Parts: sequence; C-alpha cells; structure tokens
Amino acid sequence: MNILLINIALRPESKVKLFPIGIGYIATAMKNAGFDFDLLDIDAYRYSDAEVDALISAKKYDVVAMGCIVTGYSMVKDLCARIRNIHRNACIIVGNSVATSIYEILLSKTEADVAVMGEGDITIVKLLEAIEGKESLSTVLGISYWENGEVHRNSPQPAISDISTLPHIDFSLFDVEIYIQNAKEQISEDETPLSREKLRALPVNTARGCVGNCTFCYHNFRGYRYRYRSMESILSEIRCMIERYQLNYIFFGDELTLFSRKRAEEFADSILASGLKFYWTITCRADCFTKDSDVEIMKRMKQAGCVGAAFSLESSNSEILKMMNKHITVEDFAGTARLFQQAGITTQTSLVIGYPIETPETIRDTFQVCANCKIYPSAGYLLPQPGSKMYEYALEEGYIHDEEAYLLAMGDRQDLRINMTQMTDEEMERATLEGLSKCNTDLAIGLDKEHLVKTQYYRKAKK
Repeated sequence: MNILLINIALRPESKVKLFPIGIGYIATAMKNAGFDFDLLDIDAYRYSDAEVDALISAKKYDVVAMGCIVTGYSMVKDLCARIRNIHRNACIIVGNSVATSIYEILLSKTEADVAVMGEGDITIVKLLEAIEGKESLSTVLGISYWENGEVHRNSPQPAISDISTLPHIDFSLFDVEIYIQNAKEQISEDETPLSREKLRALPVNTARGCVGNCTFCYHNFRGYRYRYRSMESILSEIRCMIERYQLNYIFFGDELTLFSRKRAEEFADSILASGLKFYWTITCRADCFTKDSDVEIMKRMKQAGCVGAAFSLESSNSEILKMMNKHITVEDFAGTARLFQQAGITTQTSLVIGYPIETPETIRDTFQVCANCKIYPSAGYLLPQPGSKMYEYALEEGYIHDEEAYLLAMGDRQDLRINMTQMTDEEMERATLEGLSKCNTDLAIGLDKEHLVKTQYYRKAKK
C-alpha cells in the first residue's frame, strides 16, 4: 500500500516556517506501526502548485493523508480536488480541526473520504490497518467517512490518558534543518541573548488542550480534558534533541504550557536540576501569577533559561471578557506583566477585536492597557471558529448565511472577514490602526521587523 503524507503550507507568503507538531506526531505513529510512506512537506520547500502536482503524480498512491486547521479549508479543498484528479481511487484522509469541527462540510463538499476527528495518534494507525486489510471503516473509532453518498460518524476514539507515554516526534522524517534555520524568523532579538546567526530552535509539545473554554476559540483537543506531560518525559526529549541537533532554544508550543504556579516551579526546578542549558519560551494564563512573591518563581524560570512568556489579554473591557469566557481581569493581566518584566522575561500578548459590543472606545482602552503594561500586542479581528460559541452566534444572528462560502474566505485573523459590531468596517479598522500606532508611540521601543510588518499589514488591509 503506497501512502503519501502531506504537510500543507498554510501561509505560503510568510517567511516563517513552523514545524508541524501535529503532523510530526502522526508521522511518528505511522512509522512506529510499520507503515512505509512518502512525506511531501510543502511548507518546508514552498513548492508551487505545479511542483506539488508533479510530486503527487510521481507514484501511484493508494492513500493520501493531510491535516490542517480549519482556517485552511480552502487549501484543503483545492488540494483534495487535485489529488482526486491524479489518483481517482485513492483514499483521501484529512485530520486536525478542519476535519473535527466541520466534518460534514468537509466530506460532502470536498473530495476527502475520511475525517480523522480529535486526537489522531491511535486513530490513524487503526484506520490504515483497516484500509490495508480491506475492512469496513465502521470498525474504526474516531473517524467520519463518506460512503454511498452519505456521511457516517463513528464513536469517538478515547483520549490518551497519559500523554507522557507517547513516543517523541521523529524529526528525522523531515528535513529538520530547514525548520532549525528558520527559527530566526520566529524569534525577536529581545527574546534571546544569542545572536540570530547562532539560534538553533525547535518546538516541544508539553501539553494537549487548554483549561479555558473561550467562546472565540476552537482547537483539536476541545472537549478533551487538559493533559500535560511529566517533566521527566519532556526533559528526556529535549536532551535527545540537543544532542542530535545541537539546539540551544526550545519553543514550548502549546495552547497552554503553564497553568499554575506549582507547574511553573516544577518547570524551573526540573530544568535547573537536569543540567541542560537552553533558552525557552512558554504560554500561560494571565492569572497564573498574582502575588508579588511569585516574582521569585519567575526569577528561577529566568535562571533556568526562560526568556519569553505569552499570555493573552484579548480585551480590557470587563463585559467583553465575560462574553469571551476568559475568567481573567485587567488587574490579573497587568500584575502578571509587571512581575515577568521585573524578572527580566520578555512578555507577549494577543488581542481579539470585534465582539458584538466592541466600540472605538473599548478598542482604544484595550490598546492603552497594553501600552501601560509595556507590551506591543499581536492584534487580530474576531474570526468565529466552527465549533465555538461565537460561530454559533454568527449563524443564529444571520452573519453567516452560507457556511462553506464563509469557510472558503476565512484566511487569517488579521483580515476583517465578519463584522458583528455596530461599527462600520472602516471605523473598526481605523480604531485598530490608531491603537497600534499609539502603542508604537507610547512604548517608543524601536520595533523589530516583525512588529513593523504587522503594522504595515494592517495598513495594507485597510487600503
């Protein structure tokens, strides 16, 4: 059975190339189960459509698998159609949130045959075994599939209770040096003491899911309980990666890395005790550190190599935060920012602009909080994700009339695709641009190239 696994280029115009952690786990599971396959890494090489078609045509494939987040639906649909044109009888498998959140649309509107839903490590192996053995797909948990003109949904695959038991990603399946060298495009100068030329970084996944349930968000582990790996498992993987690839920087690429002070202490103390030397960044909640004494934990994190922390404000308006189901306050955010900065750790945050009660004043106030906290934010517009509460709201209120048309136009959150406020598009974009400009002026920090690109991107979008 000839199998092709594809890593899609979700943002082909971007210089940044993020290592595909999800595809990495799937590829590792397939290899460990004894399946031979070819890997087509479009994102690493940025192949043109013609080059992709040529590579897909190079061999007769019985199975073609890919994964993507839901914002890439249009790319998935296009690629599935091209695969079907080349391999009429191939089984086309799609995973990640584009499969989990909109499986009915995916299977009825594209050439995809099977949607792997939720956690795919076990499911992909069971699915390939069924296809190879010509068994009924009805026996495979965790999938939906198209058969005889209908969509069939099987029972869910039980969650992996202890994700520390998962095998480490086999980076050798990829041209990993491309991703290591591209790290300099992802890390700003204030996030590392190293020169950009010496940076060697890759991501490590420490947890699956999130303890929050924000109304704008959807991720592939939604509905699963939050699970995290043991420090022994994490450090074992990092040790191997450092020895094999001479890494000096690790992205802890999770929805949520640190969920409590206790976990933060465990991270810092375990890394210090391990003797491993590397720089690292984490994500946490804005209410993770609330006491002045917590700065001592942060200083230990800094001593252990932590150089950056990302925690989301999203909005400074209490009513919008309530609509978001964030369970944080502006005071939480400001306190956490202050403590991280006291510890010498760079801070990052993100904003979601465009909830129904958003006004120019709430946008202005949110950016002012960021400026007061000395954080230049990554700002984007509300882009309701299928499976989220705000997507349901958009459907119920008539903001989305044709679901597939909306999915085909989704793109990134920096593009204003849907406006559920009382403002015009121009008013919302102007308020956002003014907020970014004010942060530039108030912070007076001499923005790096990444920040400048973001600002220019907003100006381009406005035009």
